[in-house]
Amino acid sequence: MNGLFLLLFLISAALITVRDPSAFLPALLDGAKDAIALCLTLAAIYAVWLGFLRIAQDAGLLCGMARLMKKPIRKLFHVEKEEAIEQIAVNLSANFLGMGGAATPAGIRAMELLGQEQRSQYARAMLFVVNCSGFQLLPTTVLALRAQLFAASPYEIVFPIFLSTLCALLIGIALVKLVYGRKCA
Repeated sequence: MNGLFLLLFLISAALITVRDPSAFLPALLDGAKDAIALCLTLAAIYAVWLGFLRIAQDAGLLCGMARLMKKPIRKLFHVEKEEAIEQIAVNLSANFLGMGGAATPAGIRAMELLGQEQRSQYARAMLFVVNCSGFQLLPTTVLALRAQLFAASPYEIVFPIFLSTLCALLIGIALVKLVYGRKCA
């Protein structure tokens, strides 16, 4: 992948140098400046949401959501190990609340714990698909970027994103059940 990006950069640099040699360096510097600004913005957003996740965790919100989700998780993932169920619940709760980056450590730990289970392929595939569907109540990163870039109505995308990610989740669950259904029974 790095080779592909290098090739694209070299082709773009050659084309801009041929067309307008004096524009190459300013374009390069502007791109770097924009990349740094975006990185700082995303770092600030993640810092806020990681802090919120920590507050939610300390207040017991994640544990409460995890308790509510234990039965559905046990049924959907076919898992009995309590620690794995807890990590899956924390991962899914954080993702649902739009804190994707904050959910990653719990997701990685859940994958490790699921690897220790018998017939873990189904549970791991299900966790991967459920995470990839991106199902969330509030797409916080997208909303923050839209607000920062002064979108006319940054929140008008919430319902369409909710519906599309819900559809992706349901289709993903159905496909995992179709592919792994007979193997896990």
